[in-house]
Amino acid sequence: MNRQPLSAQSRTSGQPQASGPFALYEERVASGTLRRDPDQERVARRLDRLWVELEAYRPAPVRPQEERKGLFSKLVSKLPELLNRTDERVDDGIPRGVYIVGRVGRGKTMLMDLFFSCVTIERKQRIHFLTFMQEVHQRLRTLKEANPGMSDPIPPLAQTIAQDATLLCFDEFQINDIADAMILGRLFEALFAAKVIIVATSNTVPGDLFQNRPGADAFKPFITIIQRHLDTEVLDSETDYRRGRDQDDTTWIVPADETARRRLDKIVARYGEGHPVEKVTLEFSGRTLPVDHAQGPVARFDFTSLCSRPLGPNDYLAIAKKFPVIVMDDIPSLGPDDANVARRFITLIDALYDNGNLLFVSADDSPDNLFPSGEGADAFARTASRLMEMSSESWLARAHGPGGVLSRP
Repeated sequence: MNRQPLSAQSRTSGQPQASGPFALYEERVASGTLRRDPDQERVARRLDRLWVELEAYRPAPVRPQEERKGLFSKLVSKLPELLNRTDERVDDGIPRGVYIVGRVGRGKTMLMDLFFSCVTIERKQRIHFLTFMQEVHQRLRTLKEANPGMSDPIPPLAQTIAQDATLLCFDEFQINDIADAMILGRLFEALFAAKVIIVATSNTVPGDLFQNRPGADAFKPFITIIQRHLDTEVLDSETDYRRGRDQDDTTWIVPADETARRRLDKIVARYGEGHPVEKVTLEFSGRTLPVDHAQGPVARFDFTSLCSRPLGPNDYLAIAKKFPVIVMDDIPSLGPDDANVARRFITLIDALYDNGNLLFVSADDSPDNLFPSGEGADAFARTASRLMEMSSESWLARAHGPGGVLSRP
């Protein structure tokens, strides 16, 4: 099987830390980089305990291919029983993972990244969950194409993921797609059987994942799996630490009128200087996506073309990776009937945020007021917070700096 590891961007290299995540957290508080927060301190202590457990964790080597076939045949035969179990915890000597849940901007990702930087296990990966699922779908397609007679590609896929990573850290764990929901239960059960440890951040408690959606009942066994193998830690600080940063009002222009259009024209010209305006077609995963206005590193869209037609995570990730600078005209205020449009917009912003893109828009209102009510309005609060951060001077500086999106080849 032609196996590719998860995205190189998901890996972190460098010298391992001698201190654990709680010690690093204390150092940052002492230096004034962080302000002490009791909730953050509690979660840092839980991650510190997992760090200590992982230092002594030596899972058995991955079995040879022929042995794996027998192992996973047994696993597949037991999956109905495993998926229908209702016990909340397992005690098999494997360290329990951690599911960090809380409102936007409370420091979930910061704490997970402190933890990840400390872990000395070589086979570890930190990846945004949206990117992980994109790669899962791609690898499933590759497996099926290479093995036309394969009846079930999920067990061998889980084993190859386990070969790449004993520890998987997922940022922004959220299920918005029915195709993802149908895969995850069996995939994660196989990953846990392969003794993979998972740490995740999310804005949604496990019991609410993918609920009130078509197919939600079929997803409930996956919720049980998460509760059996991961401890849920609630991070509910009163402070949104993304707020209060210096804002650059040129990134989010209100209202979306002729003046805003002219300002966006200048932004496109500045970032696209030296490049012709052209139409390009992106090709990925057997799909094509036309981009009507591209100018070097810049792509310009109107909101309708991106969010009012059936585009998905793969489309938005392809755009994010191809164009460091995204300019979007005419973001409207959204009402309760626009839940699907809002969901696509959330997925788009997730892709741009994780990739570090610059985003310049004209809109009817501020991020906080774009989608005040309707299905998914609570989840939209995370997007509003991210948009505020993406409008900050620090975000612009990072995009222009070493390793930033504008400096990547």
